[in-house]
Parts: sequence; C-alpha cells; structure tokens
Amino acid sequence: MTDELTDDDVRARDTADVAAEGGGPADAGGLERGDQRRARPAPGATPPGGLGRPRTAGPVPRTERRRLSHLDRAGRPRMVDVSAKPPTARRAVSEAFVSMSPETLSLVIDGGNEKGDVLGVAELAGVMGGKRTSELIPLCHPLPLTDLVVAVTPDRAGGGLRVRAEAATTGPTGVEMEALTAATVAALTVYDMVKGVDRGVEISAVRLVSKTGGKSGDWHRGTDASRARDDQRPRRSGPRTAGQICGERRRSGRDR
Repeated sequence: MTDELTDDDVRARDTADVAAEGGGPADAGGLERGDQRRARPAPGATPPGGLGRPRTAGPVPRTERRRLSHLDRAGRPRMVDVSAKPPTARRAVSEAFVSMSPETLSLVIDGGNEKGDVLGVAELAGVMGGKRTSELIPLCHPLPLTDLVVAVTPDRAGGGLRVRAEAATTGPTGVEMEALTAATVAALTVYDMVKGVDRGVEISAVRLVSKTGGKSGDWHRGTDASRARDDQRPRRSGPRTAGQICGERRRSGRDR
C-alpha cells in the first residue's frame, strides 16, 4: 500500500520547515492561506527566474543635477565668478521683428514721421542700450565691447521692420545679452517713434541667432541655417559689422 500524505500532514510539514528557517506564526499562517509560499526578492534585486526588472535607483542626487549658474546651492542669486576663465574673442547675433500696418511702414520708409528718421534713431538707441546692458540686467557682467552694430531694415513682404544686432568683445564671458538688449531697445524705439500714428505695432521674435567663442563653442539657431552659413562665408570688403567685415551693402533707401 502506497503511503500518501494527507492535507494535514502537508501543512504540518511546511509549518515545521518555516519554524526551522526562523519564521514565525505569521509565516505559518501564510502557508495555510495560500497554495504556495513565494519568497519576495530584496529591494532592487531581480525576481527568481530572471523575470521582471530591478527597481530604479531613485532620483538623481542634488549634487549631480544641472542647476542655474546664477543661483547658489541655497537658491540665492549671485553673479557668476569668471575670474579663472581666459579672455577669448566672442561674438553674438540677435534679432527682433516689429510688425506694423502697410501705411505706417511706408511712412517710416519715406521719412514722413513727425519725430524724424525712425530707422536711424532706432539703430543709435540699440547701440546705446547694448552698451548699458549690465545696468539693466542685474547679474550681467559689464563688458568692454569691441564693437556693436545694429541694423533696422524694412521688410514689406513681412509687414514690418527687421532688427539685427551684432556684438563683439574679447573677454571671459559672452555677449549674448548685449546683442539681445541692443535688438530689444531698437525695437522699443521704433514703437516709440510711430505710436502716435499706429498703436497696434507689435514686437516679436526677439531671439539669439548665433554665438561664437568661449568654452561652450559655437552655436547657431537650427531654424536659421542659412544665417549660420552666411556667418561662416569669407568676408569681402564692405561696411563693417561687429568684429568683422560684411560684403552686403545697405541700400540707400533701406528698402529691400
């Protein structure tokens, strides 16, 4: 006659095994409630049989996270220390667009505005504003600019004026803020000059187009690939731009 274990015998044997392994009454009770007792893997370990994925290690430590350079570890604003950075040639190009009605644009091009030459005044204001960037932006370093050129040109097809600013320096930090400030001040000056006849003028697309030099290297806006290629072409004799010579001559009427 074959010896067969009853259900009570199986439970008694499993209970004895659990007790021998150091388990308590809760372990024994778990055997009675389930058909099989499955061991739980330790945190971060792979389950038996290699199934499943180990748990992730958790959030990245604060010391390894990227943080804003103008904030210290306590979150307080600070000026970045550039004492150890060597001076290098740097250049930045920015732009803005000033939209206006066709009538206002024609008035600007023809020089019929009551306040005078809109394009000339805006370009001069952009240069003056770019030179005072550190006085407007709290944590911006004052830089000795080697050149700063602002050009405001009509764009009839686009329905407004295109503002382009180029800034250059030889120093330990870049001139992106100077170029952006120059373009912005020039655009604001246009608004001030024409608001008497068109208060619906809109300033948009204030952005950095490119920057060169410095530890991070060159950067060009992806949507302006043609501008980036133009910046890299050999320069011919012509009107100056920031830190270089530009072969494109500005038309006397400024209408392209």
